[in-house]
Amino acid sequence: MQKTIIGSEKWQMHHMVGDGFRVTNLIPWYGQEMNNLTSPFLMLDYNAPWQLEPQKNGHRPWVGFHPHRGFETVTIVYSWEVEHRDTAGNGGTIGADEVQWMTAGSGLLHEEFMTSEFSRTGGIQHAVQLWVNLPKVHKMTEPRYQALTRESIPEVIFGGWTVRVIAGNLKLQNLDGIYEESSGNAETFSPVELYDLRFTKPGKIDFLIEDGYTTMLLVVEWSIEMKDQSYRHGELIHLSRSGSEISMESSGNAKVLVMAGKPIDEAIAHYGPFVMNTHSEIMQAFTDLNDGKMWKIPKNTL
Repeated sequence: MQKTIIGSEKWQMHHMVGDGFRVTNLIPWYGQEMNNLTSPFLMLDYNAPWQLEPQKNGHRPWVGFHPHRGFETVTIVYSWEVEHRDTAGNGGTIGADEVQWMTAGSGLLHEEFMTSEFSRTGGIQHAVQLWVNLPKVHKMTEPRYQALTRESIPEVIFGGWTVRVIAGNLKLQNLDGIYEESSGNAETFSPVELYDLRFTKPGKIDFLIEDGYTTMLLVVEWSIEMKDQSYRHGELIHLSRSGSEISMESSGNAKVLVMAGKPIDEAIAHYGPFVMNTHSEIMQAFTDLNDGKMWKIPKNTL
């Protein structure tokens, strides 16, 4: 049975995060609170393509050290170079077609900044950042960091499209009507499917998502057609949880981020950089932060 389209949203306003990250918020929509309608996904910030001018005097645009607890941040880069450093001792650099998956868990502070070379030359910045919720049993798990490079993201190439499997188990239909599978390398705490789908020429693609999963599609380049409806760059498409089949086509070189996951049916308590299950847990997070229990900020911060 096909998943049905239950709605869509277009990016409109944008705001700056730090001094060089221009994003628009698509989940939750402006003015809404985080909720379970998009669970396990809590937030989606879309950094539509824009030109960053060369920086002067060695400046590197950044978001300074800030805390998180209770969820994961996933940064998918299409064009850009970004570095990460956190107080759990993790760090790394990712560029175009790579992914940074940070588990805040019990709590840490981290910073993100553009590489020296990208800051010097400038260039097109294009990326997505997701907040993925953690189940209650894993809220206080030890922080970790996964850098998924181009070489570590499996690709399925067939006919007029390529699917890069970031997380989950892709089930894709070939020309013979048989579904083939490929698994991503990201380790997750609940079932999450994350695919970078790219049309290399006009065509159609059919794949499966588990029945009952939250499912969304973000058009990150060109446009796609689904059920005689066209969706253009920057649109987020919400699909029904019921059903498992998805079919889309494109008349050009479209790119689509496919996001799906098993809903986490637990209470959401959110304030600022923390996402827990109760208000008292939020208050405890601020207490732990103020008491220095979320690690220490390194002295050599940028």
